[in-house]
Amino acid sequence: MSAEPVLLSADHEGVRTLTLNRPHRKNAIDAALWTSLADALRAVAADRSVRALVITGAGDAFCSGADISVPDNAHPIYRMRALTDVAALLYELPLPTVAKVTGVAVGAGWNLALGCDLVVATPEAKFSQIFARRGLSMDLGGSWLLPKLVGLQQAKRLALLAEDIDAEQARELGLVTWVVPATEIDAHVADLGARLAAGPPVALAQIKALLNEGASSTHRDALAAEARAQGLNFATADAQEAFAAFAGRREPSYTGRWLIERPPIRTADGAMKSENGRTDA
Repeated sequence: MSAEPVLLSADHEGVRTLTLNRPHRKNAIDAALWTSLADALRAVAADRSVRALVITGAGDAFCSGADISVPDNAHPIYRMRALTDVAALLYELPLPTVAKVTGVAVGAGWNLALGCDLVVATPEAKFSQIFARRGLSMDLGGSWLLPKLVGLQQAKRLALLAEDIDAEQARELGLVTWVVPATEIDAHVADLGARLAAGPPVALAQIKALLNEGASSTHRDALAAEARAQGLNFATADAQEAFAAFAGRREPSYTGRWLIERPPIRTADGAMKSENGRTDA
């Protein structure tokens, strides 16, 4: 057994990479890793320096699902609460997320990848909604994600038969965004992360939320949500920067900064204090 943490975290130029680190169990998620994942996702949501998130696995696997080999006498409702926290936190993160899949991604491990916005896999990757083979039903959001991604009939095929599919089959079904050779996946994901991290953070958060909400909302609901989101975007310095960069024929530099400053506040001694903390007589 390794003494290393069950979850590794590394930052590079606005991209945080979380690595499931139980390679001896093909990164099966035990109680400690569920807790670490939830804590790490909360930290990502609270850290505005993180502009994109990559989730991957150590060794030759992405994630072989929940670790059912470890005895756990806790009531299932408490065990499932840990899974629910991770699934909700990942799906609702206000920044782009990428799953980098090498090797197996099965059960909750596959649904962890599907909870990301984009999925990059090597040709050797294998996927399965393995639950039925274990006498279980789907979890980590799979019953909600799969029908939206592939349609009800294909979702039933994958879940009821619990068959294995390869990366190319997953891509054809719309469950993998890119299939990239193993020798190129690191560079591909690094470039993808850099492109996402360079984007306008407020606008990307609004785009992600609109697409997620639009999957289960009416057309009228979507139009109203789009109008609200666009109002937020126009109030950022990024919208102004994008137009200026276009006019100047240069690449934009996005910050996510709020464009509008609040008026200064008069203090008790009559001085005017601005939002940046400066005080004028």
